[in-house]
Formats: sequence, C-alpha cells, structure tokens
Amino acid sequence: MRMPRLIAVAAIAWATLSSPAAALTEIHWWHAMPGELGREVERLASDFNLSQSAYKVIPTYKGLYTETMTAALFALRSKQHPAILQAAEVATATMMASKGVVYPVHQLMREQGMELAPDAFLPAVAGYYSDNGQLLSFPFNASTPILYYNKDQFRLAGLDPDKAPATWPEVEAAARKLAEKKIPCGLTTGWPSWINVENFSAFHNLPIASQDNGMGGTGARLQFNNLVVTGHLSTLVEWQKNGWFDYSGRTNDAERRFYKSECGILISSSAARADIIANASFEIGYGLLPYWPNVAGAPQNSIIGGGSLWVLRDRPEAEYKGVAAFLSFLSRPEVQAQWHQWTGYLPTTHAAYEQTRALGFYERNPGTDISIRQITLNPPTANSRGLRLGSYVVIRDIIQEEIEDALAGRKSAKTALDNAVQRGNEVLIRFETTDQ
Repeated sequence: MRMPRLIAVAAIAWATLSSPAAALTEIHWWHAMPGELGREVERLASDFNLSQSAYKVIPTYKGLYTETMTAALFALRSKQHPAILQAAEVATATMMASKGVVYPVHQLMREQGMELAPDAFLPAVAGYYSDNGQLLSFPFNASTPILYYNKDQFRLAGLDPDKAPATWPEVEAAARKLAEKKIPCGLTTGWPSWINVENFSAFHNLPIASQDNGMGGTGARLQFNNLVVTGHLSTLVEWQKNGWFDYSGRTNDAERRFYKSECGILISSSAARADIIANASFEIGYGLLPYWPNVAGAPQNSIIGGGSLWVLRDRPEAEYKGVAAFLSFLSRPEVQAQWHQWTGYLPTTHAAYEQTRALGFYERNPGTDISIRQITLNPPTANSRGLRLGSYVVIRDIIQEEIEDALAGRKSAKTALDNAVQRGNEVLIRFETTDQ
C-alpha cells in the first residue's frame, strides 16, 4: 500500500527540485506527539512539503499537551508563537474563550477560498470542535481508551489468550491469576482521569457534569462523585493493596510498563498501539473497555481524547495561505486513512474509514477496529457525547491528585471524589467569572 505513495512523493520531489528556486514560507506547528507518533507527525509534514513548492511545515515537539499549551501561552506574549498549535480535546472550551487568539478554521478556509465540510468528519469527532456546526479547529488525532493484554502471559496464567476480559469482574479474575504467576502487575491504566472518571462515566451512561457535561451551555458543575464512580475507585484501591492493580502515573508510563511485560493488562489510548507494537516482544490482544455488569445501561459508548489543530492569530498572511493548504492536505481521504492505520488514532472522516475498510485493513489487523466499534457502540446520550468544560486541564490535575491520595490510602475514595468535585467546581466558577 505504501509503494504507490512513495513513488508519487518522489515524482513530486523531482518536479520540485527541477523547478526554479523560490523562497519557502515556513509554517511552524507545535505538537504534543512523542515517540513513534512524533515520527508519524514528521512524516505528514514531510509528505506535505514534498507535495508543493511554496510552503514548508516545521513540526516541533513541545512536550505533552499541558507543556505544549503552556509553551504557546508564553510565546503569544512575545509574538513568537506558531501558526498551528495542537491542543488536547479538553482544552476546547479554554481555546474558545481565548479572545483574539484563535483564527477559527471555518473562517480561515473560507477566506482562503478552500472547502472543509464539517459533515465530512465523524460526528463523534467533529462535535467536540464545532460551534453551531462550524469547525473551530481541525480534528486531527482522535483516540479512545481500549484494553490491551499480553497473550503470552495469559497463556502462562491459564487464561484464554483469544478472549479479552469484557467486564470488571473478569478483569479482576484475570489480574488475580496473573499475580499468582508472579507477574509484577496484573492491571494498570494510563491517563487516570480520562480513563477512570471521564470514559468510565460515559461507558456507564453517567454524567460527568451538569448541562450535558458542559456541551449544553455555560454554568455546568461537576457531579461525577456518584456511587458507581466511587465504588469503582474503591475497588481499584483494594486491588492495589492486593497487588492486582498498580498505579503508573498521570500520563503514558503505563504503556511502557505493559510492553516491558511488567503488567499483563493495560487500559490506555488506542493511539498507544504504534508504540506498543514497535516495542513489545510478545503477542498483543485487544478488547473493549470493561464495564460493571450491574450498572443499568452499560456498556454505552466511549468518548474521544486526543486533540485538534488550532490556528493562532497574528501571523503573516502568507503563512495562513500555507496553513489552509496544509489542512486541506490533511483532510484528504488517503492521508487520513494512512494516519489512522499507522497510529491507531480513529479515522476522523467517513471517507478515511470507508477507504480503510475497503482495503481489508481491519480484517488483516484484528483489533484495529476496536476503537471505532466502541465509540459507535450505541447512539450517544447527553452523558456520553463528550465534555466541554473551562480550564479542564487544571481540573484533570485536581482529579488525578485526589485519585492518587485515595490509592495511597491518605483518604477514602468518597472523600477524594467529593474533594475533586468541590475543587473542580471552584475552578469552573473562576473560569466563568474571569475575563478571557
């Protein structure tokens, strides 16, 4: 599948090198993609650069999402900011409220005479980044958490290597058997708030906040400190005491522990697939998120994570022409399909999904359709469409701090979640009353 693409790129490169030299307009893109994903970002930029002779996109890794956002905020003060910024999906409300900073994508494309139809994107993806049906940012890397497991360790523990644990009781049984075989860690998860609060709530059709998780308007307040989420966190606390679960931090350290065979079961981003495959020396299994079978309405559907590309104002006009051309390039079905197939991120457009399916990719690569099946498992409800809450990056840190206190035994799960809701709501109130 890659050979025709490489030939086409080579032909464009030859044509470019054969033409008279011209000054390229540089377009800086700050991103949050480490490791194998960062190499795929470099590949995308290189492909675009070779496809035309007017612009050069320069991607720069600035750390994970929080670090990248912080770097951009500082750079804006001195007008040293990039034209394109990758921001996490939960930063959408914050970016929307940043007056005079954002150049809405729908406006950019219209003013540059290029088309980018919102309905070309999957609704579960485009809805996060749209306002009144108009795209504010470009949906780039959409992911959702899925379950990974080490098939070799499952065989060792006498578990069926071809059957992923589907419910939390089944996860407990598997983690217990792995521990009996001296596997250091039966279960771990990455991104604790995203997985164990936000997606856990959506998958069990429970509200994260009022006002349809903030998607219905301003004035939303957190309300995830319910009996189900509290019971789930209490269970993780008990499993950690028993050695069946082990906390791996706030980001993606859990993924490294999994591919180093320290942990037999991992719940983390679907986009971790590329790094895991590149580093694991064992056979990998995939599954949907587990659910508690005693919760009515579960499983519902998961929600996306990842990020989008925001265009920042106060850059030269020539750069904006190039940004529009780059976003048009990224929206091509073949580019979207390749990005999806290589990284594990969701196909963000209908055309990319259909092209991938028609090529037989999902049949040849079992498990790669898990993320799509999961976000489309059931029609989304007000509790499972996603969330749009101001300063949620800060709120996530609060949630994770409180989860850590519970796991360390410094407070009960109920106290931790009650504190997280109270402290998070104080952040929401400050966000609403501060002039952005």
